[in-house]
Amino acid sequence: MIVAAGKGERASQDIPKQYVPVAGKPMLRHSAQSLADHPMIDRIWIVIGDGQAETAKKAMSGIENYRLVTGGDTRQQSVSNGLAAITAGGGTDHILVHDAARPFLAASVIDRLLDALDAKPAAIPVLPTVDTTIRIENGLAAETLDRSGLWRVQTPQAFHFDKLVEVHQQTEKSADASDDAQLIRACGYDVAIVEGDDQLRKFTTRQDFADAALTTMIEIRTGSGFDVHRLAAGEDLWLGGLRIEHDKGLAGHSDADVLLHALTDALLGAIAAGDIGDHFPPSDEKWRGVASDVFVGHAVSLIRQKGATVHNVDMTLICEEPKIKPHREAMRSNIAAMLDIEIDRVSLKATTTERLGFTGRGEGIAAQATVTVGLK
Repeated sequence: MIVAAGKGERASQDIPKQYVPVAGKPMLRHSAQSLADHPMIDRIWIVIGDGQAETAKKAMSGIENYRLVTGGDTRQQSVSNGLAAITAGGGTDHILVHDAARPFLAASVIDRLLDALDAKPAAIPVLPTVDTTIRIENGLAAETLDRSGLWRVQTPQAFHFDKLVEVHQQTEKSADASDDAQLIRACGYDVAIVEGDDQLRKFTTRQDFADAALTTMIEIRTGSGFDVHRLAAGEDLWLGGLRIEHDKGLAGHSDADVLLHALTDALLGAIAAGDIGDHFPPSDEKWRGVASDVFVGHAVSLIRQKGATVHNVDMTLICEEPKIKPHREAMRSNIAAMLDIEIDRVSLKATTTERLGFTGRGEGIAAQATVTVGLK
């Protein structure tokens, strides 16, 4: 459950802060995508403010298997509304409750939380307090506190679903706990702790958004890919996820989309995850004839699991025929959708080899791709 019902007034933005772009996407979408890509997450429930449905749907465009729920006047009421909707939908075993204002959620944090639920009914991610911490009295510094026992609490927080429902039912809805772990502890349940993540910081003020523009990308990586397929009679010609009318098509174990195969290798290369043959061996019959956008989608999911984002891609098709220019914009649009990036981040060029070599003789098509990925 992503709690995204607040107005975010302290952020001083024109729209609720959960929909403000961060690193090129609405803030809500970052954590929603991380959850959608995780293999242990079955469904996402998003608790939104009244009248925010269309804005939320736009932010979630392309992500499936989610539900919207209208929240309440307080965070606790919003979570209670979400729990009621999930219960009405059949319930679940375990639940993560996450704040939309913490966009950069790594798969490793989700893994640690879910593992902790094997032993305890609740688990939260925490980080140590590293700054000197004091108590203030009457606007003046008082004593210095021992920070060895002080920890910063983050979200998502993980719970056995029935226990979280129970404690919300026992708690007055007029109350407003700042997180659900408080309620669980107040009802006598143990809360396990797991290692948090510095990237999971909360966006609260306008300055947080300004700082993100400077600090979001810690590391830039590039990956390159190259592929070749022969042209053969009786085959369909697929390029860039587009079926093109031609007297020959590309031969291969899948749909032989040479452009998407080069792109897949470039994506995998950027995170040192091997190549397309490692993940989709041609000896495996289940990949026979499969659409190559499946390969691209898999590579993108691996990138997201590392907390990374695809920034741009530059590709070149090498062939005498068919002519690529009439189909270029459709291919760019397809690939932008696959990568979940804007089309102006997708470059596609075509060239010939002046009738030299196998491409010049019309025996096959080659493709190369270079991608840039930002690791947070």
